[in-house]
Amino acid sequence: MIKKVSLLATALLSVAGMAYAEESAPYNCDFSPSCEVAPGVYGAMGSPVMSKFNLSIGGYVKLDYVHNTTAVGPLSPGAPGGGIPINNHKEESLFTAKQSRFWLKVAGPTFLGAKTNALVEADFYGTASLANEFGNMRMRHAYGSMDWTNTQVLFGQFWDIFGPAAADTIDFRQGGTTGAANNPRVPQIRLTQKINFTPNETLKLVVGVQNPVQDAATQGAAVAGVPGYITSGGDNSNGVAGSYGSVPNFAGQLMFSSKALGVSPGFMGLGMSPLQVGVFGLYGTQKFTTQTADIDVYGYGAYAFVPILKSSDGKHRSMTLSYEGQIMQGAGLAVQGLTAVATTGPANNLSAARGFGIYNQLKFYPTQDMGITAGYMKRNADHYAAYRATNAAFEKYNDSMYGNVTYDLNAAVRVATEYEHNTTQLAAKSAAGANFGQNNMFRVAAYYFF
Repeated sequence: MIKKVSLLATALLSVAGMAYAEESAPYNCDFSPSCEVAPGVYGAMGSPVMSKFNLSIGGYVKLDYVHNTTAVGPLSPGAPGGGIPINNHKEESLFTAKQSRFWLKVAGPTFLGAKTNALVEADFYGTASLANEFGNMRMRHAYGSMDWTNTQVLFGQFWDIFGPAAADTIDFRQGGTTGAANNPRVPQIRLTQKINFTPNETLKLVVGVQNPVQDAATQGAAVAGVPGYITSGGDNSNGVAGSYGSVPNFAGQLMFSSKALGVSPGFMGLGMSPLQVGVFGLYGTQKFTTQTADIDVYGYGAYAFVPILKSSDGKHRSMTLSYEGQIMQGAGLAVQGLTAVATTGPANNLSAARGFGIYNQLKFYPTQDMGITAGYMKRNADHYAAYRATNAAFEKYNDSMYGNVTYDLNAAVRVATEYEHNTTQLAAKSAAGANFGQNNMFRVAAYYFF
């Protein structure tokens, strides 16, 4: 009898040990090719922490080192307008860990057949976060959603609906002022509806209303480093004391997705994406304290993601190649990074500053663990020659070319290095007699995803 009990106990322990090993192996391994980096929102997490509802936690630690040939700080090419300082040749080296972030994700009770979810995410780049040891917490995302099979309602703070692309740079700005939309996180409510033509082909429609991000709480876009171009109190480049939202912005996306070309790695190589092509747009109005008439702000563009070399099994990244591109045009969208300033013209007769942006990127994985990315982006003022009459220091263009290599040491640790070259060209020479700025950025970063 004792022998039978011992055999039974041994068998149960073996089964439990196998189950534990099977569950934990995908997230705690030490072999090549490494398992998928980044659990949770950045990948797949199998064991949520239990709270009132199912609760998952995650994020990453990031140490970032940058050497700039022109002093612009850790966030290149700099905030708020994104221009490189003109006639500045001061080199600098910086370390920061303030880009580290964490999130809490909740899966709650159902509602009318919909799954309910919520997410709160923060990093340490809050306002007045000057010294590294005093990094202030900043709310990135805070939203709730109700998800049916083909319909989602989301409310809270989430990515701006305008401009879905984000450059895959080690630079935390991710091309936000050099041709890829800045993707500010804005309070909003949106409806997403999927239409399934076939199991592999889907049309997705996103419509929403969101905070007019050109308001007094988030304004201040201007060309950095140009004398007399930045003043306190917001966008005062044309004698404007301040601006504020009139009505919420209306925005939408229409995106077609197909698995006909297979899938290949998307943003940061943390997930696979199929072919995606679509259009997007935004419209709103804005008031300024120096005039009573509203100014229309708007933007529109097109986006594409193409798996050129697809994944062999839909999971592995070896020998995959992805292309991502975006073009956009609009007026008054300084916070989104499409224009360097919100307005142009004399204070009593303002008009929205107009501009366009282009973004192109290739991502190649020669092995499962190594990713190589290269891209070029450019933001260009539209009708900039006419703007010189009222502001000679108006930005003509701001562009960036970059290349980086990432390597995943295991399921949690990633190392990366990057070279980035940014330039800013003004429409005319500034008071200092210069109209061109450039910066060479050399970056090294280490991540720990959890």
